[in-house]
Amino acid sequence: MEAPLRPLRLRCSVQNYDWGRRGEDSTVARLFERNSGAQIDPSRPYAEFWMGTHESGPSFAGSDSEEVTLKKWIRENPGALGDKVVAKWGTDLPFLFKLVPSVLILSVASALSIQAHPDKELARMLHRMRPNVYKDPNHKPEMAIALTEFKALCGFVSMEELKDVLIGVPEIAKLVGNDETNKIICMRELNGYVNAKAVIQSVFTKLMSANKDAILALVSKLKNRLEAENKIRRLSEREQLALLLEKQYHADVGVLAAFFLNYVKLSPGEALYIGPNEPHAYISGECIECMAASDNVVRAGLTPKYIDVPTLCSMLTYKQAFPQILRGIQLNPFITRYTPPFDEFEVDCCILPSKESVVFSPIPGPSIFIIVTGEGRLQTGSTDEERVMEGDVYFVPAHNEIHLSAATDKPIHLYRSGVNSRIFG
Repeated sequence: MEAPLRPLRLRCSVQNYDWGRRGEDSTVARLFERNSGAQIDPSRPYAEFWMGTHESGPSFAGSDSEEVTLKKWIRENPGALGDKVVAKWGTDLPFLFKLVPSVLILSVASALSIQAHPDKELARMLHRMRPNVYKDPNHKPEMAIALTEFKALCGFVSMEELKDVLIGVPEIAKLVGNDETNKIICMRELNGYVNAKAVIQSVFTKLMSANKDAILALVSKLKNRLEAENKIRRLSEREQLALLLEKQYHADVGVLAAFFLNYVKLSPGEALYIGPNEPHAYISGECIECMAASDNVVRAGLTPKYIDVPTLCSMLTYKQAFPQILRGIQLNPFITRYTPPFDEFEVDCCILPSKESVVFSPIPGPSIFIIVTGEGRLQTGSTDEERVMEGDVYFVPAHNEIHLSAATDKPIHLYRSGVNSRIFG
């Protein structure tokens, strides 16, 4: 058997979306500076650090004089992906790896938009119809692993919670209409709510499709009412969130839509995965994110970007369930693995104390490693050791065994993304 191709040190890309933290306050900016040598612009927001082959944010390998995109290098060296990966996805990396920094409301950053990612069939159609907006024909299931306390909206609330919303938020009840509101409130659970999907779809679509003047008036009433009630009672977490979103986006329909979605709070080390056609919005915190290799997003609120309400409302599953929280499976004292129900990716978290060592066993598929903090030495097989430090990113071809050791007083916090192990049998 031929020796595996050696790992490549990567220079990665950054996205300067408006919601990112500015300058040196951004974790992404710090990692990007150390990874690329580029100087941080203190006036620019640094939102996402991308590692992979997607054309909207490519990674590069090689020296300055002979630098090539990782995408091109893989096409010229398909053995780096392993036979099963090439057979299933061709000669491209099937996942995209990101680091997403704090998205703190009322800070220099802001909440991410209410959005969903299309399934493969819809992605192909949207890309064909609007290639300038939907830039590739792939689906985009994703997983976020919390680095800090992390808050998000994800999936629709239960029918009982929807009733509570219509009773407790008169501004939404007014928009839905008295007859429809009373009909929903009076519904009884008989072997499950038979028409639950149709009900939530009808109400949510009515909200998202309302004209701007109506939304402006209702959000203003909601704000005034909650501010007055806050003087005589403690507001619920969701009511407090509505006020924060209103300060940021004012008369945006997303302020009201937030009442329809589950409010999820992750502790560091917990993860959330999101399938195609599921509504979600990241509110605050830092996370590592991995997804299928796509940048397709259908948005409907809490964003200055292109909004496509008809597509979003027609594509959603309207499944009413609290999302599953992953806590990972410990492979050894230092490595925890997060495995979502998607073939394209899985993520390992490695927290390596000072002076300790660990081995990543060879796998028949590609990986990307990022050093988030710390310093140490990395070795593959019989090759010489390399010094690694914060901001270093490596593409590791299939069948490589990785030896990692942490320096004195510099423990390593590392993440590895790779194809989901289940496809290898």
